[in-house]
Amino acid sequence: MPATPTISVVIPAYNAQRYLREAVTSVLAQSFADFECIIVDDGSTDQTAAIIADLASHDARVRPLSVPHGGIVAALNAGVEAARAELIARMDADDICLPERFERQLEYLRRDCGCVALGCRVLTVDPYGSPLWETDQKLTSEEIEASLLRGNGLAMCHPTVIMRKRAVIAAGMYAAKYQWVEDLDLFLRLAEIGRVANLPDVLLHYRQHFGSVNKHKAKLQEQIKEQLLADAFRRRGLPPPGPGQIDHAKYLEPIQQLQTWACAALRRGNTGIARKHAWTAVRAAPMCYGAWWLMYQSLRGRPWGNTPRTSSSAERVEGVGYAK
Repeated sequence: MPATPTISVVIPAYNAQRYLREAVTSVLAQSFADFECIIVDDGSTDQTAAIIADLASHDARVRPLSVPHGGIVAALNAGVEAARAELIARMDADDICLPERFERQLEYLRRDCGCVALGCRVLTVDPYGSPLWETDQKLTSEEIEASLLRGNGLAMCHPTVIMRKRAVIAAGMYAAKYQWVEDLDLFLRLAEIGRVANLPDVLLHYRQHFGSVNKHKAKLQEQIKEQLLADAFRRRGLPPPGPGQIDHAKYLEPIQQLQTWACAALRRGNTGIARKHAWTAVRAAPMCYGAWWLMYQSLRGRPWGNTPRTSSSAERVEGVGYAK
């Protein structure tokens, strides 16, 4: 039996063929190498299983784990249960770790034994990996918990977090009743057990795309979040949050999202990426004025300020399983 690794990486994957290989390759390229990488195939119907098998054949640290399709909570809990290390590093099947991520986080966790979960800041990227913006999460436990209690799902960015397994078990693992906001729930319960923290370093590229949970489960997430926060306030002996105490995410229509991505690409000189977003918009909604306006601006090759009002007709866009 191999020696127990220092870190167990848990990656849930459902129909994740588009980005999975790039995500896992970024994990395997870490400067700190003493880890196992558990990839939980949640009953995928695409080439996910074949990609996992190929990755495992080239690197013994990759541990394939196949489970019947049950959703992200069941997949995450299966990965946590299978983990041999005391430290569990989360990673999603569509993001990219920077090489120093594990090394930087491990240094902090070895210094602060009372920290039960440690995240970091991220660079958000579009579906093609083109940079969008850097996040500025709070760093201290008190600030992070306050942000979590307002319903801020990015107070700790889930795929950046390394958690102590004993704390995850003590907190009750991921809760099925809070699927799609399971990370917010777990982090709130971990904050009741010990300290949580974020590093100020950008150590992960956090991919936005239309297949992510934050896009196609948005309304459901908001509904579940209200009950989740009521439970968290009650555990703390506080009255349920009232109007104005919960931060609700702002969601863009598909055409508006494509405009945002294209504009960010143009500001960085990535005209080819901007035109890809424009072409996606035109194919998805050929009768939508906003789609053709986006194509025009992308062909001009310059970023813009105000965007025209758009219809909600661009509903059909390419996506992959669950990621966030």
